[in-house]
Amino acid sequence: MPLPKTVKLVEVGPRDGLQNEKKSLSLETKLTFIKKLSESGLSYIEAGSFVSPDKVPQMENTQEIIINLPHSSAITYGVLVPNERGLINAIAAGCKEISIFTGTTDSFCQKNINCDIEKSFLNYEVVCQKAIELGIRIRGYLSCCFACPYEGKVAPEVVSNLVKRLLDMGCYEVSLGDTIGVATPEEVRKLLRILSKRISLDSIAVHFHDTYGQAIGNIYASLLEGISVIDSSTAGLGGCPYANGASGNVATEDVLYLLQGLNIKTGVDLEKIIKAGNYIIKQLDRENGSKVALAYQKNR
Repeated sequence: MPLPKTVKLVEVGPRDGLQNEKKSLSLETKLTFIKKLSESGLSYIEAGSFVSPDKVPQMENTQEIIINLPHSSAITYGVLVPNERGLINAIAAGCKEISIFTGTTDSFCQKNINCDIEKSFLNYEVVCQKAIELGIRIRGYLSCCFACPYEGKVAPEVVSNLVKRLLDMGCYEVSLGDTIGVATPEEVRKLLRILSKRISLDSIAVHFHDTYGQAIGNIYASLLEGISVIDSSTAGLGGCPYANGASGNVATEDVLYLLQGLNIKTGVDLEKIIKAGNYIIKQLDRENGSKVALAYQKNR
């Protein structure tokens, strides 16, 4: 299969990135970070999450973020919604798109959202129904698509069944998460080929963590199978608060460098992403997780 000519990047740094950082940032700092990202040419930025601030305090000012963002038809600001209360808050903030999330094992779901897989789907039925009635688009996240930190390897058929259920529930797209970063390129290609027998890969995105250094290789494998939507996090921010040992998301800078080398268009300016990454790591007082950003600084 030929490589896609264009790829859409879903920037998850302000949500999936920051939620796992120890330091909570001010509203002003988060807005500045998102503004810098929005100036790079990104068309989708995940701006926050309406989870309980008791569980994830880094997301406590999501409503204020959404209200204060300079909304543009060129940029979608997505938010994560765990339940009906979260949806109500998202509606009040004026959100046009939400994301729902579940996992491939009951153990991970219990740790992540305090219920098993079946209960999560029951909860989301109400959320999706209301969102669809209001014209709010729904994106789905499926965690642990290759392995679970509690139950081990996950069968591709399990993933396929759950992806189909999320799409049938109203998600226009499902992002496949390698939450603990253990997948390898051939495993990725195998899963995508199995999925393609039941659903169009046009409705699939990929979300890789770089725990074992395989994320870029896995993205290339996904491109070879026709995937054209990739989740990434500027400066490699993030991890997973419910999966011990899961390191950061694949860095947006590193993904952009790969795509540029393959002559795949994204519409995103690498230098502006690097600047946004340098800004946020300074606020967090941590090292940059992007190899490309680090190399860029050394060669300037």
